[in-house]
Amino acid sequence: MAKRIKRVEKGIESLKREIEEHFNKIDRDIQENNIDRGRYHLKEIDKSLLNALEIKIKILGIKDDTSLRTYKEKLEKLKKDIEGAS
Repeated sequence: MAKRIKRVEKGIESLKREIEEHFNKIDRDIQENNIDRGRYHLKEIDKSLLNALEIKIKILGIKDDTSLRTYKEKLEKLKKDIEGAS
């Protein structure tokens, strides 16, 4: 069981790094006025990465993860920025 917990914890950290990379890509896409590619990264975070992160957090039994809430807030802000740029 301990190996599984460590694997899930490593998976959470990996997902967080991947989410941050996509946020950086979105920022770069907004600056380069590449709105369609920015929307793709938004969907990737929203539909795939945040869901996977949420599931892994539930597996570990973490009640209130601030990083998940922070990512969701940042995602909403970037959605507004993308819509304003188009």
